[in-house]
Amino acid sequence: MQSRITVQKITNDEIAMRKALGLREEVFVEEQKVDREEEFDEFEEESRHFVALDESGEAVGVARWRHTNSGIKLERFAVRHDWRGKGVGTVLVGSVLEDIERTVKSTARLYLHAQLDAVPLYSKFGFHKKGEQFLECDIWHYEMEREAFSDDR
Repeated sequence: MQSRITVQKITNDEIAMRKALGLREEVFVEEQKVDREEEFDEFEEESRHFVALDESGEAVGVARWRHTNSGIKLERFAVRHDWRGKGVGTVLVGSVLEDIERTVKSTARLYLHAQLDAVPLYSKFGFHKKGEQFLECDIWHYEMEREAFSDDR
């Protein structure tokens, strides 16, 4: 990594949230051509959001997680184009998993929908592919899951 990255869990920080949503707009809507209504959904308020910041406070990565009927879903992981391959995704996934482990008091299933090029990243954290590839927002994905944290923490 070229510079120090910090990951911030967004609570009531409007500036951090604007940075996070702006980066999602840049990566998903502009770069990957995801429909804006699909990217920004009804789960924004109930999700726990994270933003990775470089040393100057610029958003270089984002993520969120939320409870669903199927377990805990990690989603909306994005890294700014010029920061890919520099460890931002690894730091983000680790930070999100640490937050889940600290705050969730159950052994709920952890899962996500991984774009094909992100499968190796999630595999490093114990996620494995489940089922066949599928299209989501015209982008190929795999569902990936892993065992949740044990109750004897």
